[in-house]
Amino acid sequence: MNSDIGIKRKNLSFRAKKLWKKINSFREATVLFIILIIIIVLSILSPNFLTKDNLMATIIGFSTDGIITVGMTIALISGGFDFSTGAVMALSGVIAGALFTAGINIWISCFIALIAGVLCGFLNGFFIGKVGLNPFITTLAVMSIVRGGSYVLTQGYPISLFGVPKSFEFLGQGKVLGLPLIVFVFLLITIIGDFMVRKSDIMRKVFYTGSNEKAAILAGINTSKLKIQIYMLVALLSSIAGILNMARFTVAVPTIGLGTDVSMRCILAAIIGGASLSGGEGSILGSFLGLVFINLINNGIILLNVPVYWQDLINGIILIGAVTIDYIRHQNRIKNLKVKSNF
Repeated sequence: MNSDIGIKRKNLSFRAKKLWKKINSFREATVLFIILIIIIVLSILSPNFLTKDNLMATIIGFSTDGIITVGMTIALISGGFDFSTGAVMALSGVIAGALFTAGINIWISCFIALIAGVLCGFLNGFFIGKVGLNPFITTLAVMSIVRGGSYVLTQGYPISLFGVPKSFEFLGQGKVLGLPLIVFVFLLITIIGDFMVRKSDIMRKVFYTGSNEKAAILAGINTSKLKIQIYMLVALLSSIAGILNMARFTVAVPTIGLGTDVSMRCILAAIIGGASLSGGEGSILGSFLGLVFINLINNGIILLNVPVYWQDLINGIILIGAVTIDYIRHQNRIKNLKVKSNF
């Protein structure tokens, strides 16, 4: 009798996984279809859309956001999120810039800046994972602390970098096969992130934690340690984005990523791509498509001479729509699980 129940549960689990893969693929295909429609419409409405300069500017523009989105997607899968990414991005650039102007080698300066960023992530992970504080309050508090630290270090002024090595300039401004190196860094991190999310054992634990943390703990998963690792990863990727941005413009700006703009764009991209604020869902490919979608909309606003202040309004409407769809989808999933559990 027990063996029959076990077999039924395994079959149900297998069917659920197959169904989830189909649903995820459908979402990604839907977003891709909408992206193609937007591309066609913008190509017709604006002759400048398909120009090399515009496409290059668009790709470079979302590369740093894309790096952070990889980490944000994993945080969302775990059932959390991080509003401090923009501040960590700024702090890393400021620390690296300040150390370099003090006479320290630029690469050593960047390494120290990365460590500082990871420590910010540890702070988030410790208070969320160990202490049990809410991710919203915790990451907003850390955002304020980190942003304040950037202002203290710079007195609010940007740090211009003079005499940086050619190798560092190449990191931010160099091209490989006609594409900026920043784009290749973004694509490499995205590919590695996608492989991790789909194949790694640690990501299975992240999915379990996001789906049902209590069950994950009972299954022997150290969710506190896992959350600390996740937020350290988000901060590391934010720091990398900050250093790449500094290398691109050869200036460290304490106001970069001000407020929650960077975090909101990354969260919105992930939700559009299929991630859930409730946790347990998401894919890097979906988030990548969501990021492309957002940047096409913003690029279209500029090309069609729509006043730039409409950008936040439109992004806000998209966010409300995406969160509403996510909520409805989550409620339907709960209902389906209840129906299945009755059989």
